[in-house]
Amino acid sequence: MSDKPSVLFVCVHNAGRSQMAAGWLRHLAGDTIEVRSAGSAPAETVNPAAIEAMREAGIDITDQTPKLLGYEAAESSDVIVTMGCGDACPVFPGKRYEDWKLEDPAGKGVESVRPIRDEIRTRVEKLLGELRPTA
Repeated sequence: MSDKPSVLFVCVHNAGRSQMAAGWLRHLAGDTIEVRSAGSAPAETVNPAAIEAMREAGIDITDQTPKLLGYEAAESSDVIVTMGCGDACPVFPGKRYEDWKLEDPAGKGVESVRPIRDEIRTRVEKLLGELRPTA
């Protein structure tokens, strides 16, 4: 078991918001934080507009696939960030939970996804600042 903190990003389809958040955290934290993402009802593929918006920011999430939220992933995460999954997320005592109210990028073009991507980056940077021990 590692000493580094783990973060699980959850949205319903695990195709847009949670994938972008996981991409940002992997990019900004490197290997200092374990990053997971999942969905309560995963889609077949990651949202193409989310992939394109992240590519524009220099982050490649094309290798990611939507995953079903499992008990083990939630239980083994220190921080669980939900983005519209509501009651579908299991709750474990002692975990830190955050609920980020973000617009769903499903069905939107890249022009509409860019502001969502940028808001996610701001929130991920804040979270990272709270999780990283001060050097």
